Amino acid sequence: MRIDIITVLPALLESPLSHSIVKRARERSLVDIVVHDLRPYGKGTYKHTDDYPFGGGAGMVLMIEPVYRLIEDLKKERTYDEIIYTSPDGLAFTQKEANRISCLKNIILLCGHYKGIDQRIRDHLITLELSIGDYVLTGGELAAAVITDAVVRLLPGALSDGESALTDTFQDNLLAPPIYTRPASFHGWEVPQVLLSGDPVKIQQWQEKESLSRTERLRPDLLTDLSE
Repeated sequence: MRIDIITVLPALLESPLSHSIVKRARERSLVDIVVHDLRPYGKGTYKHTDDYPFGGGAGMVLMIEPVYRLIEDLKKERTYDEIIYTSPDGLAFTQKEANRISCLKNIILLCGHYKGIDQRIRDHLITLELSIGDYVLTGGELAAAVITDAVVRLLPGALSDGESALTDTFQDNLLAPPIYTRPASFHGWEVPQVLLSGDPVKIQQWQEKESLSRTERLRPDLLTDLSE
């Protein structure tokens, strides 16, 4: 898989993409992640990538020309399955969407910044808009890092335990059950005996019950989605 990320602040993405599972996936050539600085594509001597909005108002807007030129250069090299814009008013990014994107071959992530991007970019270049939550960030770099992390860990071989991702919260519209490790007793706080029983059937039944109970208590909306 290849992920191209377009940003005016590439340094913001250096750390999230250089550690842990994402780092190992890159080292194993499971994913090729390339961060592109938009500024060299800017206009004029000072390589401007933003300008004031028509009609007035606060904030600056990313211009269409540098974004268009960079995307066109990328498209000369390969075909993209999705060109994604990270936006607070986009489609909610879910585990289901992460699963779908992880099956694609090439994607572009465009990080918004300042007040946003010229609407013509969204109308004519973007194929999908994603939001990681109902709040506003300074820019889309952190959102792009979140999406990248969620997608990359699903790639075959990215996790040491191939089944780990299949048991994550939200994979089946349920929250994961409680988990414990050693010691079995700490300050009188005990691990449920069923987990120490060695009986895989009873353990699975307990986990399924706890998973459903936690979902009903904390995220009943997931059960509504499951029934639809």
